[in-house]
Amino acid sequence: MLVYLQINIIFVEVNKVEDVVIQEYLRGFSRHKEYQCLYCETTAEIGCVYPYGKKFLTAEKYMEVHVMDAHQGPLAALLQLPKETTGLSETQQEILMLFAQNVEDKFIAQRLGVTASTVRNHRFKLKEKQKQSQVFLSIMTLLAQPDVILPHQNAKMLDDRYNITPEEQEKVLTTYRDASGYIKTFPAKEKRKLILLADIVTHFEWDKNYHESSLNDILKQYVADFATVRRYLIEYGFMHRTQDGSSYWRAK
Repeated sequence: MLVYLQINIIFVEVNKVEDVVIQEYLRGFSRHKEYQCLYCETTAEIGCVYPYGKKFLTAEKYMEVHVMDAHQGPLAALLQLPKETTGLSETQQEILMLFAQNVEDKFIAQRLGVTASTVRNHRFKLKEKQKQSQVFLSIMTLLAQPDVILPHQNAKMLDDRYNITPEEQEKVLTTYRDASGYIKTFPAKEKRKLILLADIVTHFEWDKNYHESSLNDILKQYVADFATVRRYLIEYGFMHRTQDGSSYWRAK
Protein backbone atom coordinates (compact mmCIF):
# COMPACT_ATOMS: atom_id res chain seq x y z
CA MET A 1 0.00 0.00 0.00
CA LEU A 2 1.08 3.56 -0.48
CA VAL A 3 2.72 5.05 2.58
CA TYR A 4 0.36 7.50 4.24
CA LEU A 5 1.59 10.16 6.62
CA GLN A 6 -0.83 12.60 8.14
CA ILE A 7 1.75 15.10 9.31
CA ASN A 8 0.61 18.60 8.49
CA ILE A 9 3.98 20.29 8.70
CA ILE A 10 5.50 17.89 6.17
CA PHE A 11 2.68 18.38 3.69
CA VAL A 12 3.14 22.13 4.04
CA GLU A 13 6.82 21.70 3.17
CA VAL A 14 5.95 19.46 0.21
CA ASN A 15 3.60 22.13 -1.12
CA LYS A 16 6.22 24.84 -0.66
CA VAL A 17 8.85 22.91 -2.59
CA GLU A 18 6.42 22.00 -5.35
CA ASP A 19 5.11 25.57 -5.64
CA VAL A 20 8.59 27.09 -5.95
CA VAL A 21 9.73 24.64 -8.61
CA ILE A 22 6.52 24.90 -10.62
CA GLN A 23 6.49 28.70 -10.47
CA GLU A 24 10.03 28.80 -11.84
CA TYR A 25 9.10 26.57 -14.77
CA LEU A 26 5.88 28.49 -15.39
CA ARG A 27 7.87 31.72 -15.71
CA GLY A 28 10.95 30.28 -17.37
CA PHE A 29 13.39 31.82 -14.91
CA SER A 30 14.42 31.49 -11.28
CA ARG A 31 15.05 34.08 -8.59
CA HIS A 32 17.90 33.74 -6.15
CA LYS A 33 20.53 36.45 -5.85
CA GLU A 34 19.42 37.51 -9.32
CA TYR A 35 16.95 36.45 -11.97
CA GLN A 36 18.34 33.59 -14.07
CA CYS A 37 16.86 32.24 -17.29
CA LEU A 38 16.38 28.47 -17.07
CA TYR A 39 17.32 27.95 -20.72
CA CYS A 40 20.31 30.21 -21.32
CA GLU A 41 22.86 32.31 -19.47
CA THR A 42 20.78 35.49 -19.43
CA THR A 43 20.46 37.11 -16.01
CA ALA A 44 18.92 40.27 -14.60
CA GLU A 45 20.00 41.95 -11.40
CA ILE A 46 17.21 42.52 -8.90
CA GLY A 47 16.52 46.21 -8.39
CA CYS A 48 17.87 47.28 -11.78
CA VAL A 49 15.97 48.41 -14.88
CA TYR A 50 16.68 47.34 -18.46
CA PRO A 51 16.00 49.09 -21.76
CA TYR A 52 13.57 47.44 -24.13
CA GLY A 53 12.70 49.43 -27.21
CA LYS A 54 11.61 52.82 -25.96
CA LYS A 55 10.80 51.50 -22.48
CA PHE A 56 12.68 50.58 -19.34
CA LEU A 57 11.64 47.30 -17.73
CA THR A 58 12.11 46.04 -14.19
CA ALA A 59 14.42 43.05 -13.88
CA GLU A 60 11.51 40.65 -13.47
CA LYS A 61 9.58 42.05 -16.43
CA TYR A 62 12.75 42.00 -18.50
CA MET A 63 13.15 38.27 -17.84
CA GLU A 64 9.52 37.63 -18.78
CA VAL A 65 10.06 39.42 -22.11
CA HIS A 66 13.38 37.60 -22.66
CA VAL A 67 11.76 34.16 -22.23
CA MET A 68 9.07 35.10 -24.77
CA ASP A 69 11.47 36.61 -27.31
CA ALA A 70 14.35 34.16 -27.04
CA HIS A 71 12.55 30.92 -26.21
CA GLN A 72 9.01 31.43 -27.55
CA GLY A 73 7.60 31.39 -24.04
CA PRO A 74 7.85 29.02 -21.05
CA LEU A 75 5.79 26.21 -22.58
CA ALA A 76 7.67 26.07 -25.85
CA ALA A 77 10.96 26.19 -23.96
CA LEU A 78 9.94 23.26 -21.79
CA LEU A 79 8.76 21.21 -24.75
CA GLN A 80 12.09 21.73 -26.48
CA LEU A 81 14.01 20.18 -23.61
CA PRO A 82 15.47 16.70 -24.26
CA LYS A 83 13.26 13.73 -23.42
CA GLU A 84 15.77 12.71 -20.74
CA THR A 85 14.75 15.87 -18.90
CA THR A 86 11.00 15.93 -19.57
CA GLY A 87 10.33 12.20 -19.57
CA LEU A 88 8.22 12.73 -22.70
CA SER A 89 8.53 10.95 -26.01
CA GLU A 90 8.92 12.95 -29.22
CA THR A 91 5.31 12.16 -30.09
CA GLN A 92 4.10 13.36 -26.70
CA GLN A 93 6.08 16.57 -27.03
CA GLU A 94 4.65 17.19 -30.49
CA ILE A 95 1.09 16.49 -29.44
CA LEU A 96 1.42 18.72 -26.37
CA MET A 97 2.55 21.58 -28.58
CA LEU A 98 -0.51 21.05 -30.78
CA PHE A 99 -2.73 20.97 -27.69
CA ALA A 100 -1.19 24.28 -26.62
CA GLN A 101 -2.07 25.75 -30.00
CA ASN A 102 -5.72 24.68 -29.48
CA VAL A 103 -5.69 22.52 -32.59
CA GLU A 104 -8.77 20.28 -32.72
CA ASP A 105 -8.25 16.57 -32.19
CA LYS A 106 -9.40 15.66 -35.70
CA PHE A 107 -6.83 17.98 -37.25
CA ILE A 108 -4.11 16.72 -34.89
CA ALA A 109 -4.98 13.21 -36.02
CA GLN A 110 -4.61 14.23 -39.68
CA ARG A 111 -1.25 15.89 -39.09
CA LEU A 112 0.13 12.91 -37.16
CA GLY A 113 -1.44 10.28 -39.38
CA VAL A 114 -3.41 8.67 -36.55
CA THR A 115 -7.07 8.33 -35.57
CA ALA A 116 -8.95 10.83 -33.41
CA SER A 117 -9.37 8.14 -30.74
CA THR A 118 -5.56 7.81 -30.59
CA VAL A 119 -5.29 11.53 -29.92
CA ARG A 120 -7.89 11.26 -27.16
CA ASN A 121 -5.94 8.34 -25.68
CA HIS A 122 -2.79 10.49 -25.67
CA ARG A 123 -4.68 13.21 -23.84
CA PHE A 124 -5.86 10.72 -21.20
CA LYS A 125 -2.38 9.24 -20.72
CA LEU A 126 -0.82 12.67 -20.34
CA LYS A 127 -3.31 13.57 -17.59
CA GLU A 128 -2.45 10.31 -15.84
CA LYS A 129 1.25 11.18 -16.17
CA GLN A 130 0.51 14.51 -14.47
CA LYS A 131 -1.11 12.75 -11.50
CA GLN A 132 1.78 10.30 -11.25
CA SER A 133 4.36 13.09 -11.29
CA GLN A 134 2.59 14.85 -8.42
CA VAL A 135 2.57 11.67 -6.36
CA PHE A 136 6.22 10.98 -7.17
CA LEU A 137 7.26 14.50 -6.19
CA SER A 138 5.46 14.11 -2.86
CA ILE A 139 7.10 10.73 -2.23
CA MET A 140 10.59 12.02 -2.94
CA THR A 141 10.05 15.10 -0.77
CA LEU A 142 8.78 12.97 2.11
CA LEU A 143 11.74 10.62 1.78
CA ALA A 144 14.03 13.61 2.29
CA GLN A 145 12.45 14.34 5.68
CA PRO A 146 14.87 13.04 8.36
CA ASP A 147 12.53 13.13 11.35
CA VAL A 148 9.70 10.80 10.40
CA ILE A 149 8.99 7.25 11.56
CA LEU A 150 6.84 5.44 9.00
CA PRO A 151 3.85 3.40 10.21
CA HIS A 152 4.14 -0.34 9.70
CA GLN A 153 2.66 -1.68 6.48
CA ASN A 154 -0.44 -3.19 8.08
CA ALA A 155 -1.21 -0.17 10.25
CA LYS A 156 -4.93 0.34 10.79
CA MET A 157 -6.84 3.62 11.13
CA LEU A 158 -3.84 5.79 10.23
CA ASP A 159 -4.10 9.10 12.05
CA ASP A 160 -2.12 11.42 14.35
CA ARG A 161 -1.05 8.46 16.48
CA TYR A 162 1.46 7.63 13.74
CA ASN A 163 3.07 11.08 13.78
CA ILE A 164 6.15 9.66 15.51
CA THR A 165 9.58 11.23 15.43
CA PRO A 166 12.81 9.38 16.30
CA GLU A 167 13.08 11.51 19.45
CA GLU A 168 9.60 10.43 20.61
CA GLN A 169 10.42 6.81 19.87
CA GLU A 170 13.65 6.88 21.86
CA LYS A 171 12.01 8.66 24.81
CA VAL A 172 9.17 6.13 25.07
CA LEU A 173 11.48 3.12 24.80
CA THR A 174 13.77 4.55 27.47
CA THR A 175 10.87 5.41 29.80
CA TYR A 176 8.97 2.11 29.68
CA ARG A 177 11.72 -0.48 29.28
CA ASP A 178 14.14 -1.31 32.05
CA ALA A 179 17.83 -2.05 31.54
CA SER A 180 17.07 -5.55 30.26
CA GLY A 181 14.37 -4.31 27.87
CA TYR A 182 11.48 -5.57 30.02
CA ILE A 183 8.20 -3.61 30.17
CA LYS A 184 6.51 -3.78 33.56
CA THR A 185 3.71 -1.31 32.85
CA PHE A 186 2.17 -0.91 29.42
CA PRO A 187 0.99 2.64 28.61
CA ALA A 188 -2.60 3.57 27.80
CA LYS A 189 -1.77 6.42 25.44
CA GLU A 190 -2.02 5.30 21.84
CA LYS A 191 1.20 6.73 20.45
CA ARG A 192 3.30 5.25 23.27
CA LYS A 193 1.51 1.94 22.87
CA LEU A 194 2.29 1.83 19.14
CA ILE A 195 5.96 2.59 19.71
CA LEU A 196 6.31 -0.27 22.17
CA LEU A 197 4.33 -2.71 20.00
CA ALA A 198 6.56 -1.89 17.02
CA ASP A 199 9.57 -2.73 19.17
CA ILE A 200 8.11 -5.92 20.65
CA VAL A 201 7.13 -7.39 17.27
CA THR A 202 10.76 -7.27 16.12
CA HIS A 203 11.41 -10.26 18.38
CA PHE A 204 9.36 -12.45 16.01
CA GLU A 205 10.64 -13.81 12.70
CA TRP A 206 8.89 -12.91 9.44
CA ASP A 207 8.68 -16.40 7.99
CA LYS A 208 7.68 -18.34 11.08
CA ASN A 209 4.32 -19.36 12.56
CA TYR A 210 3.92 -19.40 16.35
CA HIS A 211 1.58 -21.48 18.43
CA GLU A 212 -0.15 -19.36 21.07
CA SER A 213 1.89 -20.94 23.85
CA SER A 214 5.14 -20.20 21.99
CA LEU A 215 4.01 -16.65 21.36
CA ASN A 216 3.25 -16.21 25.05
CA ASP A 217 6.66 -17.59 26.05
CA ILE A 218 8.39 -14.98 23.90
CA LEU A 219 6.16 -12.13 25.08
CA LYS A 220 6.76 -13.03 28.72
CA GLN A 221 10.44 -12.25 28.20
CA TYR A 222 9.65 -8.62 27.32
CA VAL A 223 6.38 -7.58 28.93
CA ALA A 224 4.45 -8.35 32.09
CA ASP A 225 0.91 -8.21 30.71
CA PHE A 226 1.62 -10.55 27.81
CA ALA A 227 -2.05 -11.45 27.20
CA THR A 228 -3.03 -7.81 26.63
CA VAL A 229 -0.03 -7.19 24.42
CA ARG A 230 -0.83 -10.33 22.39
CA ARG A 231 -4.29 -8.87 21.71
CA TYR A 232 -2.84 -5.47 20.83
CA LEU A 233 -0.45 -7.02 18.31
CA ILE A 234 -3.47 -8.40 16.44
CA GLU A 235 -5.71 -5.36 16.86
CA TYR A 236 -3.08 -2.93 15.56
CA GLY A 237 -2.07 -5.12 12.63
CA PHE A 238 1.43 -6.06 13.78
CA MET A 239 0.56 -9.76 13.70
CA HIS A 240 -2.07 -12.04 12.16
CA ARG A 241 -3.60 -15.26 13.47
CA THR A 242 -5.77 -18.10 12.29
CA GLN A 243 -9.49 -17.91 13.02
CA ASP A 244 -9.23 -20.41 15.87
CA GLY A 245 -6.26 -18.56 17.38
CA SER A 246 -3.99 -21.58 17.22
CA SER A 247 -1.31 -19.99 15.04
CA TYR A 248 0.20 -16.49 14.91
CA TRP A 249 2.62 -14.86 12.47
CA ARG A 250 4.24 -11.51 11.98
CA ALA A 251 2.49 -9.27 9.45
CA LYS A 252 4.49 -8.02 6.49
